[in-house]
Amino acid sequence: QLQLVESGGGLVQPGGSLRLSCAASGFTLEPYTIGWFQQAPGKEREGVSCITRADGSTLYADSVKGRSTIARDNAKNTVYLQMNSLNPKDTGVYFCAADWAARDCSPLAFAGYWGQGTQVAVSS
Repeated sequence: QLQLVESGGGLVQPGGSLRLSCAASGFTLEPYTIGWFQQAPGKEREGVSCITRADGSTLYADSVKGRSTIARDNAKNTVYLQMNSLNPKDTGVYFCAADWAARDCSPLAFAGYWGQGTQVAVSS
């Protein structure tokens, strides 16, 4: 079965950190562009960060730039999103997705595989 599974979400206080994981089973992530997306309560899903398949270049939304890092571990067939200095606006369900042909970091660019999401709540 081909699937992506996210993990690492949880409840964290403002200023805290989380490392989200996106693990693939049934296929190899290395040839794919991988994206992380946030769906905040009552809002549409938005791109947070992507890492391309071509050269491993990374893209970040302005909202997380400078405090988040996306990285691949091909040996573990997993992509991570390290998020620091979390604030309440980071609250939401975080999804990862994989697509062979994605050209940007918008949800519509990812027609391939999607995970079920992991919940992140930032609150004191």
